[in-house]
Amino acid sequence: MRERITFIQKQGDSIEPTTLKIKGGVLNGPEIQAAREDRLTIAIDELPKDLQALLGTAHELHIRYVSSQPYEAITPLLARLPPGFHLFYTPAGQADATYPALFLALNQLFGGVQCENPEKSFTTLPRDRFSHSAAYQFYQPSVDLSPFIALAKEKLCSSSKDQSCAARADRLTNASSLDISYDAISHAVKLTATWPYQKQEVHATSRPQTRTEVGVLNSDRPGHLEPHELGISGLLTVLGQDKKPSATMFAFASRHRDAESSFSAEFLEPTGLHPTLQLRLESSKPPIEDAYCSPHAYFTLPKTIFADRHQLSDDLFLASKNLTGLRYISQPVDLEAPEYVEKRWGSSLLLELSPPKHEESRSWTAQVPLHLRYLSPAEGGYTDIQVPYPAVFWACAAEEGTKFPNNPFEKANLGYDGLFGPRTVFWHVEPRPTIGNRLSNMIKVPVLDTNKAEWVSGGTGLAVLLGFAWIMWKLFGVLSKSGYQNQPLQAAEVVKAKKNQ
Repeated sequence: MRERITFIQKQGDSIEPTTLKIKGGVLNGPEIQAAREDRLTIAIDELPKDLQALLGTAHELHIRYVSSQPYEAITPLLARLPPGFHLFYTPAGQADATYPALFLALNQLFGGVQCENPEKSFTTLPRDRFSHSAAYQFYQPSVDLSPFIALAKEKLCSSSKDQSCAARADRLTNASSLDISYDAISHAVKLTATWPYQKQEVHATSRPQTRTEVGVLNSDRPGHLEPHELGISGLLTVLGQDKKPSATMFAFASRHRDAESSFSAEFLEPTGLHPTLQLRLESSKPPIEDAYCSPHAYFTLPKTIFADRHQLSDDLFLASKNLTGLRYISQPVDLEAPEYVEKRWGSSLLLELSPPKHEESRSWTAQVPLHLRYLSPAEGGYTDIQVPYPAVFWACAAEEGTKFPNNPFEKANLGYDGLFGPRTVFWHVEPRPTIGNRLSNMIKVPVLDTNKAEWVSGGTGLAVLLGFAWIMWKLFGVLSKSGYQNQPLQAAEVVKAKKNQ
């Protein structure tokens, strides 16, 4: 078992090495402004037998939880996803046999995973162009982390002498992201939690039979840095092995960079049943000028709302919304089914945006047309739904021959990265809500009011009865005036008699 605790500061920040005190496998330091990443790597043979058996049925499994609270991401922790619970999965064999056990384990780890029929809940990801994408995807806007936190305390803190272990587990509720990844090649599970750029107390404690590495790092730009590389410098120490921290400097290629701009998203009023989501981007200029770049928005829409791929295929319509084209949408998307009969989690789509061409950088908007499904009846006649912010980024092509090997902070299998070539660099735009403190928008959807449902059913029955009575009354009126006459038969007899004459 290996543990890595990293405090990352911005470029120009520094910490005096003498302020870090190491004693008895414990590191203490001052309070600093930094982002924090904790990563625990566990070999598969160190896991419980039932969990080993479950992971043995998977070729790869990636769980990504992203907080709906806005946060500032700094280099190199820049990869972003829409807020919510994401699952990317590739089975090792027959998928149908592993679904029930997988979702039973997910509900034990994360409360509220909504999957009534696992065989129909996943959507498939395209693997024809690039093979580095998982086979299946699942998403929902929120889950309960408390079962996972309780399990972490039970398995990781019960035998630890570190009194802060349970407190560290409780801090997961404030994490900006939580990742759990497994693949059959490494035969290891990686648990990674990150906290946003804020004041952090430098403290770490080693645990028995665990190699604990602690770094206090900051982004740097050494002179030999290549355009596709990021530079890092700072202090590293291995608890229980080093008596004082050692200085370090290194560089690595990264596919995730900071566009140094922001965007917001809100629905235009009135929303109606066909709402339009407006994205407002702070800058229309690409992050770099010597490469081809285009802005994109990646959506994970819950099953309460969807996009119509036929509507997004009209070039003139797209141009009027500052959209270039629909680059991907998960299939199938039933355009008519109500929310309460739809089994799949929803749909994901990738839209290429079309910024206005100006010499100077300026803010601009793009509008995304969406459609609401019919929802279940509710008391009061309205239901609130949450639509998460998309992930917005500039996709830029790196130079021919550029290689992107794995780096210490690499994050792959994000859903959209598998839709681009291996030389694509993602320059992320930071989401900033205009109202409130959540990276989601609420829509109040009109539904059938359960308090008035009896009136609706009774009124419908009465209308049918009155209509039937009116029809019978008209028929009775006609019969009472003229009686029953077989007129067509009498006319035929007259014609026959004339022919005989």
